[in-house]
Amino acid sequence: MAVSYTAVVDVDGEGRNGGHVQSSDGLLETGLAIPKEFGGAGSATNPEQLFAAGWAACFLGALRRAAATRKVRLTSTRITAEITLTHGDDGEFSLSAVLSPEIGGVDQATAEELAHAAHQICPYSKATRGNIPVTLHATAA
Repeated sequence: MAVSYTAVVDVDGEGRNGGHVQSSDGLLETGLAIPKEFGGAGSATNPEQLFAAGWAACFLGALRRAAATRKVRLTSTRITAEITLTHGDDGEFSLSAVLSPEIGGVDQATAEELAHAAHQICPYSKATRGNIPVTLHATAA
C-alpha cells in the first residue's frame, strides 16, 4: 500500500497533564491539560478534543464523498463529535463516540443514509470500528 501522507507529532513533558504538542511542520502547537471534569486545570486542550476534531473533519470529507458518489447535492455540512473518556469501576479508561452530522439539502432518510455511508468510508471510523461504541445521529438541516 502506498503512503500518501504521514502526520508527525511530538508530545513531551507529562503527556496529557501539562505536556506540549508540536507537529513536524509547526502548524500544530499547543499545550495539554487534564479536563476539569477529571480534576485537572482544564487550561489547555486534551487528547479527546484533538481526536474529536480529527475524526469530525475526516468524517465530513467522507460524507461529502458519499454524497458525490450518489450525485446528491448538499447545501451545507456540519458535525458535532463527542468523545467521552470514561474511568470505569475497574480502574480502566475507555472511549466512546457520538457523531452528529447536520446535512443540508437532503431529507432525513438521505441524511441517515449518507451518515452511515460516511461511517464506512472514514478512516477514523474504520480504525475504531469494533473497538469503541460509536453512535450516529444524522439530522437533515
